[in-house]
Amino acid sequence: MTGAFVTRLNVRRRALLASLILLPLLAASCATRPAKASEAGRVQKSRTGVLPESNFTIKSILKIDLDKSTATFPLHKGFGPDGVTPVWFIITEASDFGLSHDLNVNFAPKLANMANDCPACVQETTLRTAGGSTFSEAPLNFKGIPDFTPMRLLKPGPTGFPALGAQPGAVGDDNYSPFIKIKGSTVVYNAPIVAVGNGPFDVKSHTDTSDRTLAINTDPAKMTVDLLMIRGSDSGQQILYISTEASDPAAAVLERATFVPLLNHAPFLGGDDFLGSARERIFTFTNGQTGKDNPESQGLNHLILDGRASEDASADNTALLKALSEDDGDAFNVQGDFPSLKNPRFANAYSPLWDAQVGEWTKEAVDKKLNTRQTDENTILQHVVKGRITGPGGSTFGAGGFVINCPVLGFVNDAPTSPQTADPFAAKP
Repeated sequence: MTGAFVTRLNVRRRALLASLILLPLLAASCATRPAKASEAGRVQKSRTGVLPESNFTIKSILKIDLDKSTATFPLHKGFGPDGVTPVWFIITEASDFGLSHDLNVNFAPKLANMANDCPACVQETTLRTAGGSTFSEAPLNFKGIPDFTPMRLLKPGPTGFPALGAQPGAVGDDNYSPFIKIKGSTVVYNAPIVAVGNGPFDVKSHTDTSDRTLAINTDPAKMTVDLLMIRGSDSGQQILYISTEASDPAAAVLERATFVPLLNHAPFLGGDDFLGSARERIFTFTNGQTGKDNPESQGLNHLILDGRASEDASADNTALLKALSEDDGDAFNVQGDFPSLKNPRFANAYSPLWDAQVGEWTKEAVDKKLNTRQTDENTILQHVVKGRITGPGGSTFGAGGFVINCPVLGFVNDAPTSPQTADPFAAKP
């Protein structure tokens, strides 16, 4: 790296390590005790073993291991802004139908809107001609990259969430965005960087890799990376995804993602499926039920208390992997549109850039044990209309003010095909 580039990274690292970043979402306590489990609204129990390729939405993925909670991706090489430092990235979406199928990644046409009112949200890259006369991929030159050197810290609160403090384990520089285009093209790709440098790589405390990187092989004959995946729900079915970037520091910690504040300017807050939006909705809860043996557990408090969220993720941390794969320790967030939905209007509205909708069950709903695990976007909105779910601290329910880059990988049992109920906010004919 050049001296100026190293200086920028060190200044950023010292600023992050100097103090804990307090969670901004709640001032009120979110205590709740586990209620007796019921099967209402619960997705099917996760299967085990290796997921069939027919259940992948990203067809280029090499393997999804449900027992280890990992997805194995093809790895791509690029170079940082100094032109020398190698960076390693994956590709998960493209805004063009033909190119998404050529690369075997998710088709996400909303990504074409990413630069609306935020040109910097799409990083322009250039191709570096590959040497030799054999068929090979040309590396990309990136103008911005993440700094993986900070140590991720999470200090749980008395009830898990809100936490007492948090510090992201990775942060993008001023020019970094995972959403890229190649100079001369208008196609937008989702290409998160997962490692920086020549290796050998630190896949335990993640000082040069993303906090979800559990294994990486940069041998030109191999070129693979294993990433810790997440379980969630869509339209009543259990789905799998990864989280790579977040625009809020607390969300970046909980998601084990790179903090990229620039993405908060991506079009647009509350945009969902409206004209010009690059976002889709994702729903999370602050005070769902907890308990690793409770099939109704869900939410940020459950993730922290039962999902061992304060620990570093590594292939050696078998207790964490067990908590996620066997004990349903993920937050079980609920996503909106999904590539497999039967209605093309909704399938093509999929975007990996999720506009977080942070919900809090009312005291009355908790007392009546209505805060069960939710699996469907429209069902959640029905609860909102009935006054059972509000925003944090009793505020109006809606967009939480931050986004998360969460590419979907596939589905566990059956493909999500249609919402479980009607959207109460849909326009009437």
